[in-house]
Amino acid sequence: MADKTITASKGGEHYVPYEERTGNESIVYFTRDLSPAGLQKIYEKVNGAMKGKIAVKLHTGEPHGPNIIPREWVKALFENNEELQNAAIVETNTYYEGDRYTTEQHLETLKINGWTFCPVDIMDADGTVLLPIKGGKWMKEMCHGKTMTDYDSMLVLTHFKGHMMGGFGGSNKNIGIGCADGRLGKKWIHTREGEDMWSIAEEELMERISESTKATIDFFGKNITYINVMRNMSVSCDCEGIHAEPVVTPNVGILGSTDILAVDQACVDLVYAMKEDEHHALVERIETRHGHRQLSCMKEMGMGNDKYILIDLDNGEKRITQKTAVENLKPFSVEGE
Repeated sequence: MADKTITASKGGEHYVPYEERTGNESIVYFTRDLSPAGLQKIYEKVNGAMKGKIAVKLHTGEPHGPNIIPREWVKALFENNEELQNAAIVETNTYYEGDRYTTEQHLETLKINGWTFCPVDIMDADGTVLLPIKGGKWMKEMCHGKTMTDYDSMLVLTHFKGHMMGGFGGSNKNIGIGCADGRLGKKWIHTREGEDMWSIAEEELMERISESTKATIDFFGKNITYINVMRNMSVSCDCEGIHAEPVVTPNVGILGSTDILAVDQACVDLVYAMKEDEHHALVERIETRHGHRQLSCMKEMGMGNDKYILIDLDNGEKRITQKTAVENLKPFSVEGE
């Protein structure tokens, strides 16, 4: 099995079936209930280590972005959980020039998109902080927004979807790129010195994203947890805003785990468990960008398990397969309900 793992790590365009994976299993919770109640249901299963000052890492989107996690869902989550009532949504400025490039532009975009019901901390507004990457291949440290180290815990609340360069955007992408500061950290991930702005791609990009993530999860230790919302899954990232490709993949549900690799892997597995006509676009996006390398790199760096037990919260917390989970997919929607 060791040889298969090595082969997978060098081929991010190849999906590794569950039966070919090795190692321990983590718990991943699942609900088909795409609503504030569903989000609450998942959060209650994975929030045990949320304490102290809590950062909620969320992609708040470009102006009027149609596919982001609905604001009312997040607002209800904050209001219904005592430990989140003093929490803050955290973001960093973008590497590309646009409506979130400067702090001033970013603050205006947050207002446009309605993120006004709680504090929003643009972590690199007033500087940066370096955190070590243990076992990094490309980088030994990552440059984050300065205020990230002010927090005791982090809830990684992610809209799972495709990504123009990463293949897919799950929890790994959310914090790997999303906690890196907009000028230096994101440059280290995307650009070789002296080359074009987006010169790093495929395996190396996936590895750099994952290395950046490791700096964040090592900092928070056990006080970090992950929720992925599989809804309005365009092949485009939310950073493309109103220019995102149309949604053609069915909605699935919400997943949560204290294991970042397990929750991202489970989402990818659910996509692959769909019918060909349902998952063709997203699978093509993942494979052509070598997105599976995100998963194998996280495993190699000891960030979690790619085997897991999927627990169906809609049916008495019964253990289920990916095929069972997608049997009753909800019709996709691009509305911000």
